[in-house]
Amino acid sequence: MPENPERTAAGTEEHGRYVNVVDVEATCWPGQPPPGQVNEIIEIGLCVVDLATRDRISSRGILVRPARSTVSAFCTELTSLTPAQVATGVDFATACATLRAEERSDSRTWLSWGDYDRRQFERQCGPGGVRYPFGARHVNLKAVFTEAHGLRRRPGMAAALDIAGLRLEGRHHRGVDDARNIAALLLHLLAAGHDPFADPTR
Repeated sequence: MPENPERTAAGTEEHGRYVNVVDVEATCWPGQPPPGQVNEIIEIGLCVVDLATRDRISSRGILVRPARSTVSAFCTELTSLTPAQVATGVDFATACATLRAEERSDSRTWLSWGDYDRRQFERQCGPGGVRYPFGARHVNLKAVFTEAHGLRRRPGMAAALDIAGLRLEGRHHRGVDDARNIAALLLHLLAAGHDPFADPTR
């Protein structure tokens, strides 16, 4: 009987062969949100990593239409995403359903750079009654990288790429590009013999 590719090698049996690296961009302003507005996800970047072959096998960006905020000029300057672009996106509930249906997000381990992405999903899923799209196995790769390199402070993603000797691919603060860069940092750690999945409490 052939092996199930989701349960093969090089991660562990617990974490499976494929993991999802996720990075979100959200509505933002130079200071506090304007009255009546809140931070909302406007792009979900995702990169799938094959732990057996140590490859980034696919990546995508899902644009998400905000319901309680607008894309500011500051946000456009930071992310390059315009109000018109984001208006073509799907609603947040559809984006979460897409992650489950097409990226197996509720069964695969997922990683992000820090805990912001996880907390943002938790905030948006809570009040709207949207089903949380992920399983319980999340890895804060920033914490793993900091420990692996013996750093005193947790670096941003761009600084971590410099430390690892990797170049920044694409545009920083675009979810799809940042997800690929974070995935490159995951592969860097694996190549150096570090196990990002050793501590499930990260």
